[in-house]
Amino acid sequence: MKNSAQRTWGGRFTTGPTAAVQQFTESVSFDWRLYRQDIAGSIAHAQGLAKAGLITKAEAAKITRGLNAIQREIDTGKFHWDSALEDVHMNIETALVKKIGAAGKKLHTARSRNDQVATDLSLWVCDTAVDLIEQLGQLQLALVNLAEANQNVIIPGYTHLQRAQPVAFAHHCLAYVEMFERDLLRFAMTCGNAGRNSPLGSGAIAGSTLRLDRAAIAKQLGFSGVTQNSMDAVSNRDFVLDFLYAAAVTGTHLSRLAEDLILWSSAEFGFITISDAYTTGSSLMPQKKNPDICELTRGKTGRLYGNLVAVLTMLKGLPLTYNRDMQEDKEPLFDSADTLLATLRVVADMLRHIKVNRSRCETAAGDPLLLATDLVDFLVKNGTPFREAHHIIGALVAESEKTGIALPKLAGKKYGRAAEKVFDVHRALAARKTVGAPSPENIRAQITRWKKLLR
Repeated sequence: MKNSAQRTWGGRFTTGPTAAVQQFTESVSFDWRLYRQDIAGSIAHAQGLAKAGLITKAEAAKITRGLNAIQREIDTGKFHWDSALEDVHMNIETALVKKIGAAGKKLHTARSRNDQVATDLSLWVCDTAVDLIEQLGQLQLALVNLAEANQNVIIPGYTHLQRAQPVAFAHHCLAYVEMFERDLLRFAMTCGNAGRNSPLGSGAIAGSTLRLDRAAIAKQLGFSGVTQNSMDAVSNRDFVLDFLYAAAVTGTHLSRLAEDLILWSSAEFGFITISDAYTTGSSLMPQKKNPDICELTRGKTGRLYGNLVAVLTMLKGLPLTYNRDMQEDKEPLFDSADTLLATLRVVADMLRHIKVNRSRCETAAGDPLLLATDLVDFLVKNGTPFREAHHIIGALVAESEKTGIALPKLAGKKYGRAAEKVFDVHRALAARKTVGAPSPENIRAQITRWKKLLR
């Protein structure tokens, strides 16, 4: 058992925690990932202490050199993490004291682990959001390239998973580009919120009697300002929730894309072929080719949802300010980041190796019922009120199904050759020129726009 006097908080304790308690409460096994942000925050804090005259400039320089040396050791895998020291903060501070001596003991002046971890997490969330924004951009580019390579392919569009109207395959791909753009903006907003006001200098709960230039320290770390209430500053984890929410919504969009790809790659649809490198086989059935990457993408969305709910639930009953419950924010946060980064990368790679089966798509898109609404529009253009036209064509569809006579032939017989021409799918798509509709002209413009934006 470690003597309590050796702990930073051990002055009033006669004994230290048991081995079981020590194991239960340690967090360095996962919060070591904050080391870059922790070191950056400590360097800025040391310089703030020197500016305030609480340590000398020489001591600040010595602390900075020591911390940079520790970061190099961690980067190269030479640093030893000690679970007995509880967390990333105490591991780094203890190593610093061993490396530079008494000056290292002055580093924690005018701060607490409460404002320290809030600062570290804010910086980590912002850094990781930037990484995710980059990966989302790569996924969007993969979708845009897939759309561009297949912009003349037509498929049925679906509502209720029933054939509805014809759309371009490219238009379907670009719908996901729009979704992922909103995800990208959510992560940008998350970074903006996390990086707005620095909590460093808020202390454990009530600031400090030792006055530092918080604004200067915040600016050095990249924050745009400082928090205005010390109690809120150390208890705030909204930016963690922002991140987890953005990750969960991105997971929703990835899962929907995965479901479309699973359906399209099935024998029943046959619209696409997924590369062998992104599928697996069966241990029993030799003919199987399973879309496992898509299925895992769909499945991992549950983890992203669970992590958000876990942190929401952990925070919901906490009184101000810091409570040890908040240690439980990090593992869900890190897991969501790891899960999402890995998923974005593999899905983007998979999309780059998908083949579109044009003939199967065109056969499906040749279903004349897909243009029943266009026949309604034909009647509307010739003066029939919409509700009446809808009823008339609905009855004509029922007659086609009952008699086995194709809808275009029935339409031509009743309304003339002009009505039959409505069932030219290419002509029908070309007529869809309103903003956001899938005309070839619109799709070309959207592909050009997205390529320019993503470049």
